Formats: sequence, structure tokens, C-alpha cells
Amino acid sequence: MARLLTTLSQEINRQIGILLGRDGKIHFVLVGDQRQLMIPDLSDFRLGKRALRGLRLVHTHLKNEALNQEDLTDLALLRLDLIVAIGILPNGEPGQIYLAHLLPPNPSDRLYEIHPPMPIHQLDMNLSPFLKSLEAEFSRQQAQTRAIAGQEQAILVSASKASRIDQEEAMDELAELARSARISAIDRVMQRPKALHPKTLLGKGKLKEVIMRALQQQAELLIFDQNLSPLQVRTIGEVTEMKVLDRTQLILDIFAQRAHSREAKVQVELAQLRYRLPRLAERSTALSRLTGGIGGRGPGETRLEVDRRRARDRIARLERELKLLAAARARRRQKRTQNRLPIVSIVGYTNAGKSTLLNALTQSKVETQDLLFATLDTATRRLRFPREREVIVTDTVGFIQSLPPDLLGAFRSTLDELQDAHLLIHLVDIASPRLEQQIKTVKKILRELDLSETPTLLAFNKLDRVDAETANAVCARYGAIGLSARRSDTFEPLLKAIEDNFWGGSQAPRVESVSANDRVP
Repeated sequence: MARLLTTLSQEINRQIGILLGRDGKIHFVLVGDQRQLMIPDLSDFRLGKRALRGLRLVHTHLKNEALNQEDLTDLALLRLDLIVAIGILPNGEPGQIYLAHLLPPNPSDRLYEIHPPMPIHQLDMNLSPFLKSLEAEFSRQQAQTRAIAGQEQAILVSASKASRIDQEEAMDELAELARSARISAIDRVMQRPKALHPKTLLGKGKLKEVIMRALQQQAELLIFDQNLSPLQVRTIGEVTEMKVLDRTQLILDIFAQRAHSREAKVQVELAQLRYRLPRLAERSTALSRLTGGIGGRGPGETRLEVDRRRARDRIARLERELKLLAAARARRRQKRTQNRLPIVSIVGYTNAGKSTLLNALTQSKVETQDLLFATLDTATRRLRFPREREVIVTDTVGFIQSLPPDLLGAFRSTLDELQDAHLLIHLVDIASPRLEQQIKTVKKILRELDLSETPTLLAFNKLDRVDAETANAVCARYGAIGLSARRSDTFEPLLKAIEDNFWGGSQAPRVESVSANDRVP
């Protein structure tokens, strides 16, 4: 076989290659030019849970030269069992044989092993046991990595025209979102191209880099900071053979994990369906995908149409259920309104400490975690003041930059409770490096909810995480109240501001309205 390949290759002055399976069957015969081969589509040989594809490439090198970087890149990107180059001597006979294979994760981070060249007649390799042993070691390493992490391993990806600082801050937030979704973000890849690739966002070279890193670090998931079109998700998934999520999908997944009440579950499922409906992949309309038979004569419906119809039916049912739940919520709101008690709603960026503050103010036990979107269900409690005065305090779902429109729409019935608030406490994490952007994001969402005219107290939380001088300077700059939700001795300025707002006092608190002139980049 080797002599036949080298003889034919020399005659036509082109590289010739064959792709063989582990059973020795030839699946493809390839004819290239003097320098390279074009690898065909290998989608019929998907990796699945295997580390190696089960194919090896044997090809000729016209000048008896060693494996080049393009050969090694093909080996890694395609997860081939082996790549073999057979050099051609001037008389057309086989010369040296060059061989390389991938390596499991190792301390030196070597991606592949390149064997020393040798005359072809000296090659003595028992291939089947070797490949079984190599595959087993990949599987053992992967299982060990999962056991240690206990989570899916992901690479975070961003392709954006934003500034480097803005891109890095967005990636920091994406990493926090991944942590909230119980995903281990083991690496980051960022690119700021002049033009975004319409199908993959990333350029071809950068996408190869992502695949290499994923192979090296045993990652199984790619999470993009940008929202992807259905075509982009499908293309990136086909090229990398990895699961691909975008920012919206990740947030939806977090909400699905955190939804506890019936209303929250309905809202999340509704948002997921609205997001997925236009993204149902196009399928073939061949006869094999048509419903037919008795009662279904004629062209019938394609499977895609059936899936879309079922999704629309489910959306309609959820919308009806959500209206019933919203009506029950409205009756409870009306009852509270009839009690003529002032209503204070705590709003702010996710993980600003809203639930912790509610617990501390009202001696409640609402669940809190140091995670984004730890709270989805609205909590309502009473706060007592001296002289038998009371206010109702509500905690709301946190906001985030680029909040998916489907989520905002699904949770609108919950957020409508803010319409009844007489005062908003806009809580901000003073220790966040993205403090200013987070304030602008919350104000933008409040405007979208038509809450521009509601009096708002700006309060900076987590004073215990910054030094006193910095805290005083930042609070003075924004005209805000400083506190730590974990220290009740810091609550007096906030409580006094609430009391003065509703019942007057010697000093009127500073309140702000969400101005329509506040610009958001």
C-alpha cells in the first residue's frame, strides 16, 4: 500500500492520502496539491463522548519532509487517532515515515507526541492495543477532572468591537454568571476583530485556538458573551463539536435552576420557549419527515412545523396560567393597598445584597447566596418604626446588563409590583468595579418599566468591603446613603431617610428620580 501511494503521488506530483478506520477500512481517498490535502467533512464520524475520532490519516510528502504545523493542527482539530506522513525518495520508493498522535492532559501541557522518523520497513507498531490504551487514558483523565471540579468545564469566549476594558469587565460578569450556573470557567478567549465573522463571530485562526485549548484542558462547553443567532450556534457547534451557549441561554439556565414558586417556574419556562421558538433548527422537508397516513393525506406537516405548533400551544397555555397567577397577585396587592401602608421596594443590580438587606431590616429568612440571581421570587415583609408606624418592604429579582427581553417580558407581572411602590431603594454594591455601569443599567430598566417618577433613595451596600475613606468619597460623589446589610449598626441613616420621606422630619432625605436624560452607553 505504501509503495502504491508513493508511486502514484510522484507520478501526478501531488500529495495523496487515505483516511482509515480502526478496522482498516478506507473511508476516503484524498488527492491534494504539492503542499497539502483538503480534509473532507467528517460529520458522519462525530466524537460523541470519545476523545479520538476513530480515523487515522496516512498521506505522502513529496520531498520526504517531516510533519509540518498544518499536519499537527489537523491532528488536533480533527481529533484523529494518528497522522502519518510517508516520504518519497527520488526513485518513487517510500522513504522515511513520520508519525504523531495526541496526548492526554499532562504536566508539561504537550498536545501531541511526534515520534522520531524511521525507514518504513522498521515501523513496528501494534496499533489496536495502543489506541485502546490511549483512549482509556483520555477517558480516565476526563473522569478525574470532572470528579475534582464536580461541574461542567467551559471556555468563555468574547468577540466584540468594544474597548478592551469593557470587554474584560463583561467577561468578568460572564464568569460570575457561569459560577451561578454551577459551571467551571477554566479559560477565556477574547478577540476584538475589525469585523465580526457572520457565521462564527471569531476569525478562523482564533476559532482553531479555542478548539486547541478545549482539547488541552478537557473543556466540553463554549459560552459566548454575545448573543448568537441560530446559524452561529449551529455553525460553531459543528466546527468545534462542543456544546455552545450564548449569554441569554446561560441566564435562562440560571433562572431555571433558581425558580421555586409556581409563578417563577411559569415565567422561566415562558421565557425559554419564547427564546427557542424562532431558533428551532430548519430540517429537511423530505417525505421521511412528514406526518401522513390515515387522516393525514397530502403533504402534511414537517417535523419542524409540528415542533413550532407545539411550542406555540405551550406558550399560549403558560400565558393563560400566568394571567391567573398575576390576577391573584393583583388581589394581594389590592389588599395591601387598602391597608394604606406605605410600600418600599428594594431594586438593584443582581447580587447587590437586596435579600440580605430585607432579612436584616425585617428579621426575615429569605434565602441568600453570594451568586447572581439567587432570588427570583418577590418577598414582601413588614418593617416597624417607632410610634406604631409600619411600611411594607418588597424584594425584587435583580437586574443585569443586557437583560434578555424574553425574561423581562415574562417577569413583567412580578415587576409590576414596583408600580405600587411609594419609594424605591436603589441598592448598589459599592465594592463592584462596575459600579457606575450597574447604576446606569438599573436606571435604564426602571425607565423601561415606567418608574421614572417614583422617588428613589440611592444606597450603597457592602461598606465592609472597602476602606472608610473610599466609602465616604463615593457616597458623597453620588449623594448616596452608605450601609452594610450585614451590620445593623449602619442602618440608621437609611431608616431615618425612609421615615422622613413618609412622615417628615427635621432633615429631608435626598431622593432621586430616574431621569429620562440619564444616558446609557
